[in-house]
Amino acid sequence: MDEHDEELSALIKAKARRYEAPAELRNRIMENLAQPQSAASGVFDAKKPAPASGRRPALESWARWFSLGFAFAGGIAVSVAVMILHPSTGEQDQLAQAVVASHVRSLLATHPVDVESSDKHTVKPWFTGKLDYAPPVKDLAADGISLVGGRVDYVGQRPVAAMVYRIRNHTINLFVWPSGTDNPKDPQFMVRQGFNLAHWRAGEMQFWAISDVNVGELQTFVRILARTDAP
Repeated sequence: MDEHDEELSALIKAKARRYEAPAELRNRIMENLAQPQSAASGVFDAKKPAPASGRRPALESWARWFSLGFAFAGGIAVSVAVMILHPSTGEQDQLAQAVVASHVRSLLATHPVDVESSDKHTVKPWFTGKLDYAPPVKDLAADGISLVGGRVDYVGQRPVAAMVYRIRNHTINLFVWPSGTDNPKDPQFMVRQGFNLAHWRAGEMQFWAISDVNVGELQTFVRILARTDAP
């Protein structure tokens, strides 16, 4: 085996998924490979002498390469299928981590908001000139959720609007920025680093809500926001 074969063998062993062939199939393949083939008839002749001592190792090596190659091809097929079925999973995970980082920074900050007010008519105009879009700001006081204020934050390497709400002593950060599409998306809930997150799209905007409240309370928060968006 030359240097290129050794490198290829090491690569396959490191990356390939292994799939165990059924014992019956493996035994039949090895028995057929071990028998010499008649040049005249093209069929195996069990009466011919046993193969030379160097032929069996060569056949075993060929079978091993065939098995590794099959496993390598199977691993590639599975990976491609995953990418086709879930093309945006990696991007969403990156955004979720960025949302968590922004949320934690706000909790550590002395002032988690740039404009402090419970009046949406004060918070919404404050964003004018600071962003290239007008984020929706909702007053949820009637549902026991107080608006603390808003700030400009950074998520996914772009400035975004962040509205801060509070349920009892729990802070909810709501990040809002244009989605680039008018296709709505139902809320998806996930957990990252001990925080509950919700992600959805509505009205050409995408929303990320994050808090340490339990998932039931976060679902209620999202449902109330969706209700206030209705005509």
